Amino acid sequence: MRPEAFTSQARGVVRKTPTDFYAFFPEPLPRRLDLPSEVVVLLDEATGAVHRLGGVGRLIPNPHLLIGPHLRLEAVLSSRIEGTKTDVGQLLRFEAGEAPTSDDADDAREVQNYIHAMEQGLLRVQDGFPVSIRLFREMHEILLSGVRGQHRRPGDLRESPVWIGGTTLDNAVFVPPPQHEMGIALDDLERFLHEHDHPLLVQLALAHYQFEVIHPFLDGNGRIGRLFIPLMLVLRGALSQPLLYLSAYFDQYRSQYYDNLLITSQTGDLMPWLTFFLRGVRRQARDAEERTVRLVELQHDMRNALLEEGRPNSVVRLAEYLFSVPVVSASRVSRILDVTRPTAHSAIETLVERGDLHEVTGRERNRIYEAPRIFEAVYGPVNIPDEDPEPQAQLSLGLDS
Repeated sequence: MRPEAFTSQARGVVRKTPTDFYAFFPEPLPRRLDLPSEVVVLLDEATGAVHRLGGVGRLIPNPHLLIGPHLRLEAVLSSRIEGTKTDVGQLLRFEAGEAPTSDDADDAREVQNYIHAMEQGLLRVQDGFPVSIRLFREMHEILLSGVRGQHRRPGDLRESPVWIGGTTLDNAVFVPPPQHEMGIALDDLERFLHEHDHPLLVQLALAHYQFEVIHPFLDGNGRIGRLFIPLMLVLRGALSQPLLYLSAYFDQYRSQYYDNLLITSQTGDLMPWLTFFLRGVRRQARDAEERTVRLVELQHDMRNALLEEGRPNSVVRLAEYLFSVPVVSASRVSRILDVTRPTAHSAIETLVERGDLHEVTGRERNRIYEAPRIFEAVYGPVNIPDEDPEPQAQLSLGLDS
C-alpha cells in the first residue's frame, strides 16, 4: 500500500506494522458532523422514501410472504458483487429441486447462505438482540458454512492480515488494520451502532464505511456489511420488515461504490460517500415501494379471482405461497401445503390453465413451474425517475434463462 496516497486529512493514519507492511489505522467514527445543505436535502428525500416504504410495508396483510422475493434479489446481487454468478431464476429453480452443475451449485449455496444469515439476523433483532459484533459473527458463520469460503474461519474474527486490490500486502490498494489492533476500532464501531448522535441513514452510511475499513473477517466482509443495513432499519423502527436493500445500487455502480469508500479513507472527506449512500437509499426505497405495491395488488386480484371462481382451498393456498417463492415443483407443493401428490398436481394444473404458472423444464417427470406475473411484479423494471450519478445499468436477473 502506498502511504503517499493518503493525505494529512485522511480518516486515520498509515504506518508500518511490526511485520514490515503498511496498514491503515482508522479514526473513531465522528459523533458530530456538519452536513452541507445539498446533503441535508438528499437526506430528507432518502428518509422520506424510507418512511413511505415503511408505510406500504405496514399495510401488507401477510408481510412475511413478501419478504422472500426482496431478500432473494438482495442475496443474488450482494453475492454477485463478491463474484458469484447465480441469478434469481437459477436460485429459485435450485430451491425447487433442479440439479445445477457443480459450479452453479456452489454459487447457489453461497446465495442460499446469505438468505439464511439474513433470516437469522432478523430473528435475533426481533427477539431484542442488538446489532453487534457478536451478531455479525453469528451471521458470518452461517454465510460461509459449507461453501467455498468455509476454510476462511466462519464466525471467527481474522487472525492474519488481509488486503484489498493488488496481489500482495506491498502492492495492495488498501490494507485494513492488522488483526492485533483492529479490536479498538471494532469496539468503537459497536458503541457507535448503539448511539443516536446522527440521523439513522447517516449513521448507517458511516457504520458501513467503517466496517469495510476494518474488514474484520478473512472473507465475507462486504456481504456482512451490507446485511446489517436492513437489520438496523428494522431495529430502529424505520421499517417493520426488511424490505430495503442496497446491493442492487452498489452492483450497478460498483466502481463508484469502491472508489468512494477508498477516497473517504484517503482524503477524510465523508460527503462523497454520504451522497452516494443516500442516493442509493432513495432509489432503492422507491424501487422497493413500487415492487411491493405491485405484489400486493397482484396478490389481492389473484386471490379474489380464485375465490370468485370457487377454486379449491389448495389452489388458493398455492397461489398465496407463490408470492413468497414463485418457482415450485409438485413435490414441494405437496410438502409445503401438506396435501397429497395428486392434490398438488391438480392445484398446479389449475394455475397453469389460468396462466398463473408455466412449466419451464419441458420434462415429463420432475417438472418445475414458474409464476410469470409474480416474476414480473418482483423482478421486472420499475418506473423511477433517473436521479442517479450515472445512467442506470441493466441488471441481468436470469428471468428468461
